[in-house]
Amino acid sequence: MNGIIQLIGRVMLALIFILAGVGKISDPAGTAGYMQAMGVPTVLLWPTIALELLGGLAIAIGFKTKYAAFALAGFSVIAAVIFHSNFGDQIQTVLFLKNIAMAGGLLLLAVSGKTAYSIDK
Repeated sequence: MNGIIQLIGRVMLALIFILAGVGKISDPAGTAGYMQAMGVPTVLLWPTIALELLGGLAIAIGFKTKYAAFALAGFSVIAAVIFHSNFGDQIQTVLFLKNIAMAGGLLLLAVSGKTAYSIDK
C-alpha cells in the first residue's frame, strides 16, 4: 500500500508542473508578456517550459527523481518570490504559500530516495 501512495504522491506533485508547461506551450506569447511584465527575460520561456515538462514527467515516472525534485523545488521558490510576493493581495499570498509548500514536498521527495513504482527503483 505504501508503494501505491508513493506513486500517487509523485504524480500529484508532478501534475501541476506538467500542466503549467503545457499551458505555456499553448500560449507562449501570453506567457512571454507576463514574464516581461514581472521583469523576467523572455529568453527564459523555453527553458522554463522544458524544466516544468521534463521535470514533472521525471517526478511522475520516478526517473532521476532526486535531481528533478531539487530543481523543481528551487524553481518553485524562485517563482514564488518573483510572481507571488505581493502580500497585500490575499490570493498572491496563498499562491506564494502554495509554491513554498510544493517546494517542501519536493525536498522531502528528493531526500527520501527511490520510491516504489519508479524507474529509479
